[in-house]
Amino acid sequence: MDEILNVALFAGKILLESGAEAYRAEETVIKICEALGVEEAQSYVTMTGIMLSITHQSKSYTRISRISNRGVDLSKIDAINALSRNITKEHLSIQDVHDQLCKIDQEPRYSYGMTLFFSALSAFGFALFFHGTLQDAICAFVIGLIIKFVTIGMERNDINAFFNHAISAGAAALLALILHAFHRMDSFDTVIISSIMLLVPGLAITNAIRDTVAGDYLAGLARGAEAFLTAIAIAVGIGAVLSIWIQMNGGI
Repeated sequence: MDEILNVALFAGKILLESGAEAYRAEETVIKICEALGVEEAQSYVTMTGIMLSITHQSKSYTRISRISNRGVDLSKIDAINALSRNITKEHLSIQDVHDQLCKIDQEPRYSYGMTLFFSALSAFGFALFFHGTLQDAICAFVIGLIIKFVTIGMERNDINAFFNHAISAGAAALLALILHAFHRMDSFDTVIISSIMLLVPGLAITNAIRDTVAGDYLAGLARGAEAFLTAIAIAVGIGAVLSIWIQMNGGI
């Protein structure tokens, strides 16, 4: 029973750390427990923890797992969903499930260079989407590249997410102001908006809605609060830089 608890909580932990919804983590954890022979399983998931209780031969076993890091890795979510469905179909043992979970958890993501390039390319595409010129898109590409570089650097140094987003947004505003001062862009607003789209908490907003619709109001509110704080951080970073620039130069 201890091994089943460990395996199920490990799967739930990977799901939440990869950006999965709370209801998906609950369903997957319960499905894994039942597939491994547990008579009854109950799970309660929040953004910061998983509580799991299982019953077997009239005895109950309970464990809690703390979640401290959250990111986005949809490939891991898909892999664990597939694994939970295949446990019964392929008659996997507890050790087999644990080994596959370790393999999923350690699976490398995209390379550092590829992440930087496609983040910059996203900013480039948003600039064109918002009816910016090619010159605006090129500026957004450069700023997006630098923003992602700053964001990843601060994540590796365990900088708080609020300050990470605020500093990254401020860096985007400062770079846009410098390029604008040298007449390297046609639309200052378009470049700023296109660049900070890399920081917008799209997945958090989507998951907040999905959890709320699924009836998990606490997780939905938590996700919504996370998205709201991220939006405030972006606004604070940009607002501070613009305010200082205007005071020093008398305008934009």
